[in-house]
Amino acid sequence: MSFTPENEPESTPKKVAVGKPRWYVVQVAAGCEKKVKTDIEQRVNSFNLGDRVLDIRIPQSPTVKVRKDGSRYHGEEKVLPGYVLVQMILDDDAWQMVKNTSNVINFVGAEQRRAVGRGRGHVKPMPLSHSEVDRIFKQMDDAEPVVKIDMQVGDKIVVLSGPFKDFAGEVIEVSTERSKLKALLSIFGRDTPVELEFNQVEKQG
Repeated sequence: MSFTPENEPESTPKKVAVGKPRWYVVQVAAGCEKKVKTDIEQRVNSFNLGDRVLDIRIPQSPTVKVRKDGSRYHGEEKVLPGYVLVQMILDDDAWQMVKNTSNVINFVGAEQRRAVGRGRGHVKPMPLSHSEVDRIFKQMDDAEPVVKIDMQVGDKIVVLSGPFKDFAGEVIEVSTERSKLKALLSIFGRDTPVELEFNQVEKQG
């Protein structure tokens, strides 16, 4: 008997987890990654499946975002938006529990076609290979913070500090790796390219 939201886990005998845990990819509704992670964790406890669902991760990498006033704050950006990784020993109970969680679309895997009729079959969850798991987590662990700035080529800016304070100009190049940009400033009546730090400028309009 599989668990559904209407079943109480105490109503059936506890099954013993069989097999080795593997990482599976679960597709979720856009923007619901954190909610799905929290809901699965709660349902794991409710259905007493802690021996089968061992870990839930949202692949993320660090970012440094630059506000309009030049101040910075550290955050994280999803590496795989719309997906959550679940480490589990896959059996029918664990599969049904995850699949029936709100905002879960389905496991990523191979679609099993129906033997008869034209309807879509169900998706057989396929675990990630060890190399895929290593690559994803290495990308998360080793990633250098990516600088994000709400500025792009063509934006109008004004300089806040330095020798060109109060000069207005137009962005012609953005280098997030170096946290700098180039802007054309009107100096002595001529457009002159000047390199500036992100925190030296403010976007206009």
